[in-house]
Amino acid sequence: MEAIKMSGSSFTQKALLFAVLCLPLGAAVAAPVSPFVAMAGTWSGGGVLSTSDGQQEQLRCRATYNVAGSGEQLRLNLRCASPSYNFDLASDVEYRGGAISGSWSEASRNASGTLSGRAAGDHVQAAARGDSFSASLSLTTRGGRQTVSIQPQGTNITSVSLALSRR
Repeated sequence: MEAIKMSGSSFTQKALLFAVLCLPLGAAVAAPVSPFVAMAGTWSGGGVLSTSDGQQEQLRCRATYNVAGSGEQLRLNLRCASPSYNFDLASDVEYRGGAISGSWSEASRNASGTLSGRAAGDHVQAAARGDSFSASLSLTTRGGRQTVSIQPQGTNITSVSLALSRR
């Protein structure tokens, strides 16, 4: 009888040890899900462009997000227009374990640079840098809705706020 209790106790200890050892391995395998997956597709909508002299202009925009792999790579094309401003932004971005990095270019102003930041869940926070331009970018995607906020530095445009819907 004593041997049965001992082996039952030994079995329980081994099972617990096995479960504890497997837990960190399972957690390590589960990588963060890329927020790029939820962004895939074509979006359109509008927003407001604000300038340093206090003026505001309504924007109409269209964005296309092409996502590759299991969401690690994103190619963005964003075109917006107002009565006085047009911009045509392209970007190639990679996602790796919460960090994003890549490059961007703006065709109408012949500007380009790098992009870096963090992404978690439905939110992306990034900084765009170039020779004569820099901006902070915040993007949130929830279902078929997306909000984008851009805060440029070094230009007469002080902010761009967009609300886009999936088409």
